[in-house]
Amino acid sequence: MPMDMRRLQMFLAVHEHQSFTRAAKASFISQPALSQCIKELENQMGAVLFHRLGRRVTLTPAGEALVGPASQVVREFEAGRRAVQAVKGLQAGRLDLACLPSLAADPVAPLIGAFRSRYPGVLVVMTSPRDPADLARLVAHGTCELGVTDACDVPRDMISKPVVTQELFAVLPPGTTPATDPMTLEALNKIPIVSTQQGTFTRNVLDQAFFDAGLSANLAVVSEQRDAIPPLVLSGAGAALLPRPLALALQAQGAVMAGLEPRLFREVVMIHRNSVPSPAAQAFFEMA
Repeated sequence: MPMDMRRLQMFLAVHEHQSFTRAAKASFISQPALSQCIKELENQMGAVLFHRLGRRVTLTPAGEALVGPASQVVREFEAGRRAVQAVKGLQAGRLDLACLPSLAADPVAPLIGAFRSRYPGVLVVMTSPRDPADLARLVAHGTCELGVTDACDVPRDMISKPVVTQELFAVLPPGTTPATDPMTLEALNKIPIVSTQQGTFTRNVLDQAFFDAGLSANLAVVSEQRDAIPPLVLSGAGAALLPRPLALALQAQGAVMAGLEPRLFREVVMIHRNSVPSPAAQAFFEMA
């Protein structure tokens, strides 16, 4: 039978105070309860641990042998308890977060910055999934506690919370003069377009928007690498649909940014499993 931590603590208290009466008072329990606790420990150990000398007690050889191991167990238990309390209080711990690459700069980076400012003891580990389906698997399997993804890609068994609505803009190669601003899809379709592969959110929005307009997108480059889209636009390969933060960043590098008519939007959500999240995940979820 495993020893009860409380019994080891009472054993060490009696050893420290060399008195059942003083040990009971210091431990805030009755003397009969303390005596019963020590008796149960002696039964478990199969040996008498204390010599009872009137009101004073001393260790037997068996008791002396137990002091060191008991002290070590209690110290390790207390260290573990403090570590758990630190995690609960967000003074320590770890948050595993998955986000689509196109969402890492915005809105995830500012959220992590705000979270770290508030909870500097928590380590944040970011994972970059290949696509929304891969992100959902990471969260479902527990590899990551939270995922930041597109609203249209939330599995039914996940809990989600809206984070931000991003408007998409046309970003044209440097030197391009847009026919109008905002640009109609007909005007945009006169320019070669670079986009991600089918199944990604931006590509789905692009295809649906052109389909609704009775058009077929004038695709020039299809890239599996999302990070390749901005340099492709800057190099003159074609135009792209990008959320405002990325569009503004490319505009600062010489690209031409224009609104769209009709306006297109991207809904970003945060998801987690239908279970109790860790304190760090709960705090980040609520912050978002």
